[in-house]
Amino acid sequence: ITFNINVGAPGQHVGSLVHVMWIVMMGFTPETWASSETQPHSIKIEGDITLGGLFPVHSRGPAGVPCGEIKKEKGIHRMEAMLYALDQINSDPDLLPNITLGARILDTCSRDTYALEQSLTFVQALIQKDNSDVRCSNGEPPIIPKPERVVGVIGASASSVSIMVANVLRLFAIPQISYASTAPELSDNNRYDFFSRVVPPDSFQAQAMVDIVKAMGWNYVSTLASEGNYGESGVDAFIQISREAGGLCIAQTIKIPREPRPGEFDKIIKRLMETSNARGVIIFANEDDIKRVLEAAKKANLTGHFLFVGSDSWGAKNSPILNLEDVAEGAVTILPKRASIDGFDQYFTTRSLENNRRNIWFAEFWEDDFKCKLTRPGIRGNSGLRKCTGEERISRDSAYEQEGKVQFVIDAVYAMAYALHSMHIDLCPGSMGICDKMDPVDGRMLLSYIRAVNFNGSAGTGVMFNENGDAPGRYDIFQYQLSNTTNSGYKIIGQWTNHLRLNAEDMQWSGGDKLVPDSVCSFPCESGERKRMVKGVPCCWHCELCDGYQYLLDEFNCDTCPFDMRPTPNRTSCRPTPIIKLEWSSPWAIIPVFLAVLGILATSGVIITFIRFNDTPIVRASGRELSYVLLTGIFLIYLITFLMIAEPSTVVCAFRRLFLGLGMSISYSAMLTKTNRIYRIFEQGKKSVTPPKFISPSSQLIITFILISVQLLGVFIWFGVVPPHTTVDFDELRPPNPEYARGILKCDMSDLSLIGCLSYSMVLMVTCTVYAIKSRGVPETFNEAKPIGFTMYTTCIIWLAFVPIFFGTSQSTEKMFIQTTTLTVSMSLSATVSLGMLYIPKVYVIIFHPEQNVQKRKRSFKAVVQAATVSTHLSQKSSDKRHQCPYRVPLEKKKQQKTIENFFHQHFLKD
Repeated sequence: ITFNINVGAPGQHVGSLVHVMWIVMMGFTPETWASSETQPHSIKIEGDITLGGLFPVHSRGPAGVPCGEIKKEKGIHRMEAMLYALDQINSDPDLLPNITLGARILDTCSRDTYALEQSLTFVQALIQKDNSDVRCSNGEPPIIPKPERVVGVIGASASSVSIMVANVLRLFAIPQISYASTAPELSDNNRYDFFSRVVPPDSFQAQAMVDIVKAMGWNYVSTLASEGNYGESGVDAFIQISREAGGLCIAQTIKIPREPRPGEFDKIIKRLMETSNARGVIIFANEDDIKRVLEAAKKANLTGHFLFVGSDSWGAKNSPILNLEDVAEGAVTILPKRASIDGFDQYFTTRSLENNRRNIWFAEFWEDDFKCKLTRPGIRGNSGLRKCTGEERISRDSAYEQEGKVQFVIDAVYAMAYALHSMHIDLCPGSMGICDKMDPVDGRMLLSYIRAVNFNGSAGTGVMFNENGDAPGRYDIFQYQLSNTTNSGYKIIGQWTNHLRLNAEDMQWSGGDKLVPDSVCSFPCESGERKRMVKGVPCCWHCELCDGYQYLLDEFNCDTCPFDMRPTPNRTSCRPTPIIKLEWSSPWAIIPVFLAVLGILATSGVIITFIRFNDTPIVRASGRELSYVLLTGIFLIYLITFLMIAEPSTVVCAFRRLFLGLGMSISYSAMLTKTNRIYRIFEQGKKSVTPPKFISPSSQLIITFILISVQLLGVFIWFGVVPPHTTVDFDELRPPNPEYARGILKCDMSDLSLIGCLSYSMVLMVTCTVYAIKSRGVPETFNEAKPIGFTMYTTCIIWLAFVPIFFGTSQSTEKMFIQTTTLTVSMSLSATVSLGMLYIPKVYVIIFHPEQNVQKRKRSFKAVVQAATVSTHLSQKSSDKRHQCPYRVPLEKKKQQKTIENFFHQHFLKD
């Protein structure tokens, strides 16, 4: 035997191939091949060209038995479809004229190893044996019948069987066309170069399923696969395509064992629930496994939780969901696009025991279909079954529905016939039968003709192959729906032909809901939330809010808004921060304004009264010039309230700087000059009658204006260094919640600069307080030392209370309002204290007690003398002189009284 064994088969098939090679090289055993013309497990149809056929006529048998029960639909229907196609082709005068197609059809018994042994029938004619040493008993060489030569094979059904057989047939260059094998592995043209199929591979099916999943908005699903080529390769293709497409993640990849142990499916359901968000389950499994998965889901009380997307092994079959319809509700399944062939229905329903003797398994089918028993020689009948009469008819006396792959069996046979027809035209032009060039048929040449066919199939759709021998993908998409108004069952909801056409409005889910359920790892983030991806799972993420003053820059990042902006409510962008100012209608402004208005009215009343009674003793004794200056300062202190509340502008800011400290500096400069004058006069009067310098009204005004000019000089220097301007402070009112963020329009004056502006006035105030304390011993009838002292004590208390309030509110959200109110109220109170203690009593006397507004010199002088006599200094001096000359005391005392009397008369009441 001479042939190349380099089959390139996968590792799992090496053992089986070695077994096959051993059988081939050692000779065929009687158990495998019968020497008679009719094989025990095959159908022989005579013809000029013989095609092989592989069909799962029987199911897999129990251990030790190759074949089990007969398979009516997948076995008999499909096999009869090949016979029907051969009849149609042989009766067609235009297709292979004068050439009859024959067949050798074998039963695979749904087992790959058994199918492999059976398929050796196809290569028997290609194996040449050396029979030179074989002689008959009479010495003559034996007459060995020439075995039939199979030019091509139709089949097999299961992908695992097709893979096993394809590894053998390629060794002998026998083309193979499958009608049902969809494993993506068979698309490998290097390993399965003689394999073609009229059904699309599962890679197309997997692509369609990926498109369905994405069209429903799912991005997180699990996969279930029956162990074996079909299930595992289908899931592998789905996973590979989903990775390439992106946006789809696999939560669980679970394989169902060939021989599942008890409780295996309960464990599978538990595993699926570990990722309960992955409600979508992609299932590539056989009917039995599908049914048991549904049963386990129902047992776990998870009816309606899982959303199944089934491959063509589920398709539109009722057997996997029988009595489990509620669990299967909403399942989306896929099936190669097909049509029922009316000609086959007419052919098959007219088959009987009399007219179908070529089908050696038809009698067994008859018994199973009609639940009766045929009488056979040597076999005892089953007393529990009725006897078959032979008069039964298919579809009349039994249920009949054309099996789904019948169309593809017919198309596979026709594809082989069209390839042979084209080959005959090219190699045997004008010949009425098989010519020498086609005897024998070259398998490799026939393969090239097969790959070139293009015709309309039995359902009217085009039949063709790509470079890998795959048919184009054409699928119908079904959904199993339960309804109270119409018949429940599978409804077509779309199609897939290289791209998806899904009618979402035709879909219906549990309870009649039209909304597609979710099967996602993570739900879309809310507005203003960024995704924080879970490592290694691109479809899973945690949503994190862009907090504070952040907005969503892109899907995965937050960014902080510019300082003058805040995020929108949905945090997708930034918006300008509202700008506010202290309004006149605000409670923070009403109180200071009210106090300021009262103060201005009161101050105006005092000024008017003083002007009206300018020459009266009380007005003259209070020091008219300095009083008017002091009242002007008080008036300006009240006036600053309006500037502090007015809308900031360059002019307003300039006036704020100017008048904020000016009013206080004018007031306290005047009071300081007064107290200093009193103090100097009093101290000088204790020493001599010579008056101190600079105590005249003009001198007092000059001193006052010099003190005021220091404040003005500082302000104008400030103007030159930092010109006044407005600013918007976005930091002051920037709470954690950006909805309450505001920009505050204000003058460019910090807290420190504001205190600095008032600091000089406070120095004047403290100095004035010191002089007031030193002058407290002067009789109040003749001067203002004590009222000024009380004024300064109260003012110090006010400003000591102001400091903690002003700086203690620096963290408040209403800092500007509180500080403005505190400052203006404190200034108004200090002005009110000065006005009330220094001038209101005088105005009261002037208006309501004019009789007291007269000079009382003698009385006043005596009081002065009495007050001076009890002073400490004079008392000490008198005491010393008394010890020296006790008889001179009365004379000395009278002299001192007269001196002080003349001094005070000269300097206090000279006006």
